[in-house]
Amino acid sequence: MRIIPAIDILNNQVVRLLKGDYKKVTVYSDSVIEQALVYKNAGFEWLHLVDLLGSKTGNINIIENIREIKSKTSLKIEFGGGIRSYEDAEKAIDAGVDSIIIGSISVKNKPEFEKIVEKLGAQKIIIAADVLDEKIAVRGWTEKTEVTISEHIKYCSSLQIKNFLCTDISQDGMLTGPSYLLYEKLQNEFPAINLFASGGVSSSDDIIKLKKMNVFAVIVGKAIYENRIKIEELIKIGK
Repeated sequence: MRIIPAIDILNNQVVRLLKGDYKKVTVYSDSVIEQALVYKNAGFEWLHLVDLLGSKTGNINIIENIREIKSKTSLKIEFGGGIRSYEDAEKAIDAGVDSIIIGSISVKNKPEFEKIVEKLGAQKIIIAADVLDEKIAVRGWTEKTEVTISEHIKYCSSLQIKNFLCTDISQDGMLTGPSYLLYEKLQNEFPAINLFASGGVSSSDDIIKLKKMNVFAVIVGKAIYENRIKIEELIKIGK
């Protein structure tokens, strides 16, 4: 299983939001590159990078952070936040991003989304399927839609996309454990997809359980920053 540490960026700081609420921000570091180097030196291969302001406004704000991480580390980056057009996606790829995380436009602007898939290739895309009560939420979780996660996975799978990062918003930042039942349901319904679990991870036991479920990858953020899980433990479990 791929274990991917997360860096959420807001105002050039490493932060976490509680349940996606921009009024409930905890700052963990003033240096994005220093945090990235911690992960690189620990032996991680991938980094989950989120532009929180971009998610909300639709404008990418962290291109310089991406360039610095790529120039000073060997980390591969999966990046999300603010991608609303093919031009945005191309800008991120040009800055060095390895995989693009796409959320809102895959629901709100399908022609533009399909253009991105066609131009960049389905293998470069990770769909951010952020859910509340199994309905997709978009625009930095500020807008709930009536599209179910199953409907959305079926649509994206029809475009040959295999990577789906599923976050249960009700669990995110709560350190109360991942949404095992949701992930189990999705694994059973869509056995061919690569499921990335995100939200609620609070201990190494959570990650071991997800590994036993054959989840493809897990994103770990707050549990690292709150010292609930040691980085060395993560590396060991991921082997």
